[in-house]
Amino acid sequence: MNFSELFKLSGLLGCFSPDGKCLASCLQHRLVVRDASSLQILQLYTCLDQIQYIEWSSDSLFILCAMYKRGIVQVWSLEQPEWHCKIDEGLAGLVASCWSPDGRHILNTTEFHLRITVWSLCTKSVSYIKYPKACQQGVTFTKDGRYMAVAERRDCKDFISIFVCNNWQLLRHFDTETQDLVGIEWAPNGCVLAAWDTCLEYKVLLYSLDGRLLSSYRAYEWLLGVKSIAWSPSSQFLAIGSFDEKVRILNHVTWKKITELNHPATISNKKTIVYKEVEKSPTVDRERLSFPPTRALASSLFSTQSKYEISQVPVSLQYIKPVADRANPKVGVGMLAFSADNCFLATKNDNIPNAVWIWDVRKLKLSVVLEQLCTIQYFQWDPCQPRLAVCTGSSRVYLWSPAGCIVVQVPGEGDFQIMSLSWHPSGDSMLLLGKDHFCVCYLEREEV
Repeated sequence: MNFSELFKLSGLLGCFSPDGKCLASCLQHRLVVRDASSLQILQLYTCLDQIQYIEWSSDSLFILCAMYKRGIVQVWSLEQPEWHCKIDEGLAGLVASCWSPDGRHILNTTEFHLRITVWSLCTKSVSYIKYPKACQQGVTFTKDGRYMAVAERRDCKDFISIFVCNNWQLLRHFDTETQDLVGIEWAPNGCVLAAWDTCLEYKVLLYSLDGRLLSSYRAYEWLLGVKSIAWSPSSQFLAIGSFDEKVRILNHVTWKKITELNHPATISNKKTIVYKEVEKSPTVDRERLSFPPTRALASSLFSTQSKYEISQVPVSLQYIKPVADRANPKVGVGMLAFSADNCFLATKNDNIPNAVWIWDVRKLKLSVVLEQLCTIQYFQWDPCQPRLAVCTGSSRVYLWSPAGCIVVQVPGEGDFQIMSLSWHPSGDSMLLLGKDHFCVCYLEREEV
């Protein structure tokens, strides 16, 4: 495993291109595009203001930079560096921007969610979608890029509109049986659309492409409800993370619950492997000590190392009791992710912030728990194999696979705190993002 040097970064804005050839990062108002393998700078673009969001087009030929404070989006071309495009929303303002699946249209959401403006880079035409709802996830595209669903709010009622992406014509428009729609998401096969209600009302609705209600699921009443959802890559399962610290999995045939995954503070099942991160100070041979010590020796004297140890069950995990009288309590399953091969599900229960739960989907059983020293900031599966990367805001990255798990210390001086990460499309490397710096971690295919 090798690491690049640290490069400056702002706003955690860094991502690989969809084809894996380039790496884009931001530093204030500058966009830097590098070669993903050599990290040599290919292009350097200067924007009109500090960049707050970046996104690659699906064909990796364009990249948009959104400056929400100014209400401006700038688009840059990799094939023609001298070409550029500026979209100014003017007094309408800007709160969100994204590419359409064809990589030739940009969807801008104006302030107060008055409308979504669809800008065409090819014809310079403009289309408008009215009444978009201000919610957690209000726009979603099918994986094949043919259809777009938009959550809407009209006359104090929730609606969903489905558009055909090649001409932006309205295909279906229907109301939803929700009190306050929070999010919508297509299944990977594009056949079913999931919609879920506010956390005050436990309700998950499943619609077909033509707007028919296939099923409605409600686990309980009069308590905080849905916190997160995730489709399996095969579209066979829908995992629902709830505020009651459980994950419920629905099947794609009857849309009924097939199992309920609990997240107790004590792990008592002997078939569950609990990897606990332990920190140790390195031992230094006294005969090697010299004064003043060399820089390398000094760093090893004052730095701590960590590794995983297998804990004997039963194991009590660190549990934090939520503050009941505050908004957005730290309670319930807030992070969910299926592995690319559909075999594993990783979850995080916000009451137990230092643990990652890894479930075997084939057996519907808890397989592994990773107990970290610090709070889990983010985790993501390798896009090519069942391998999970975890970061906790420290200078270490953690990798798990069915073969085992390891702790990897990012070399270098200074305090590099990894707040987020993303895999290269090939799974051969990872982008590690800190508050002010980023680096690339290169992995061998055989490693864990």
